[in-house]
Amino acid sequence: MLSATLRFTLCIVFLMILFSQAESYDPLDPFGNITIKWDVISWTPDGYVALVSMYNFQLYRHIMSPGWTLTWGWAKKEVIWSMVGAQTTEQGDCSKFKGNVPHCCKKNPTVVDLLPGVPYNQQIANCCKGGVVASWGQDPASAISSFQISVGLAGTSNKTVKLPTNFTLLGPGPGYTCGPAKIVPSTVILTPDHRRKTQVLMTWNVTCTYSQLLVAKHPSCCVSFSSFYNDTITPCPKCSCGCHNKKDCIMSDSKKLKMLGINTPRKDNAALLQCTHHMCPIRVHWHVKINYKEYWRVKVAITNFNYKMNYTQWTLVAQHPNLNNVTQVFSFDYKPLVPYPSINDTGMFYGMKFYNDLLMEAGPTGNVQTEILLKKDKNTFTLKQGWAFPRKIYFNGDECQLPPPDAYPVLPNSAHNSLLSFFTIIASSYVFIFLIL
Repeated sequence: MLSATLRFTLCIVFLMILFSQAESYDPLDPFGNITIKWDVISWTPDGYVALVSMYNFQLYRHIMSPGWTLTWGWAKKEVIWSMVGAQTTEQGDCSKFKGNVPHCCKKNPTVVDLLPGVPYNQQIANCCKGGVVASWGQDPASAISSFQISVGLAGTSNKTVKLPTNFTLLGPGPGYTCGPAKIVPSTVILTPDHRRKTQVLMTWNVTCTYSQLLVAKHPSCCVSFSSFYNDTITPCPKCSCGCHNKKDCIMSDSKKLKMLGINTPRKDNAALLQCTHHMCPIRVHWHVKINYKEYWRVKVAITNFNYKMNYTQWTLVAQHPNLNNVTQVFSFDYKPLVPYPSINDTGMFYGMKFYNDLLMEAGPTGNVQTEILLKKDKNTFTLKQGWAFPRKIYFNGDECQLPPPDAYPVLPNSAHNSLLSFFTIIASSYVFIFLIL
C-alpha cells in the first residue's frame, strides 16, 4: 500500500514539474531566455564591485518602455554603496551609517535603468536606455543592458561571498520567472587589441524565462482574415482578449478623444481601448491579395486600438509553410526564424528603423502595413481549406487569437480565372473599407 501511495505521489510531483516547465516553453523560440550575469571585477575592503549584464536571448520578445525592473534579496546584511548605469527606486533605512551613506540599505532592492541623457560619469556601456532592451533576433547589439554595482558588508573572496536570492524581473510587466543564481566559470575578457585575455574574479548567472499564462488569462491580440476569392471578411472572434474592459472602452467617434491628455499613459499602464467586438489592443489582418502564376501576394496590416499605448521596436512573428520561400517583403524588415534545422516555416517582421518601427496609439496613424511576395511550391501550394492563412501569429512575443478554422474564407468551387478576377476587385474594396474603419 505504501509503495502504491509513493508511486502516486511521485507521479503527481512529476506532472507538476512538467506542466510548470511547459508554461514557459515557446515552441517557436525553445531556447529563448533572459540571462542576468554578475561579474565580480574587484574586491573591496568590505565587499566587491560587480558588472551586472542582462542579455535578452529571446528571438522576438523585447522589453519595451517603461523598461525592466529587477529585484532580489540579499543573503546577509549587504548594502549597495554605489551604482553606475542604474539606480534603486528606494534608499531604505541607512540611519546606522555615519559619514558615508550607502546608495541603498534595503534587504530587497529594486533596480531600474537610468534614462537616456544622464551625465557621462553616471554611464557605462549598454546602460541608460530607460530599460528598453531589443530582442536578440531583431538587434543583438541592443539586446544587452548593463550596470555596475558596489556591494558592501559582503564577502571579500570567492569562498565568503553569498549569492543574492529570489530574483524577480518585470519586463515591464509580469511574465518572467527567474531561477536561482548559479556559479559558472569566470567570464574571460579579450583586450581591445585582441592580444591578451583577462578573467574576472567570479561569475554567477540567473536565468529568467517568459510565460504568457502569467501575464493574463486572455490574449493581447487577435487575427482577422480575408481573401481576393471570397468577399467574406473573417473577423477576430468575439471577446478574443476578454470583455473585461468593455465598460471602460471609448467609441472611435467619441468627443472624449479631443480632450487634452487622452493619449497620456497612466502610471499603472492601464489600457484605454477603442470599443470593438474583439476588445483587443492589437489586431493583425492577413489578406490573401493576388494569385500569380508562380507567385502569390499577401497584405498584412497591424492596427493599434489602445489610445494610451504606442509600441516601440514592435515585432510580428508568423508561422506558415510558404515562409520558406519569401521573395520580397515591402516596407517591413524580415528575418527567418529557424528554431529547428529541418523546419523553415517561421519568420519575424519588424519595422524599419526611423520609418515605421513605432506603432502609434489608436487613431488615424495607429497602423502599419506590409505586403509579402512568396514563390509557390507547386507540390504544396493551394488556396483550398485555408492553406493560405497562417498557423500562428505572435505580436511582441505574445500569441494572438486566431479565428476558428471553419470560419476561414472559403474558395468557391467554380473558381475560374474570370471569376477570380471579379472576386479580386470586390474583395479588395471590402478589405480597404475594413482596414480604415
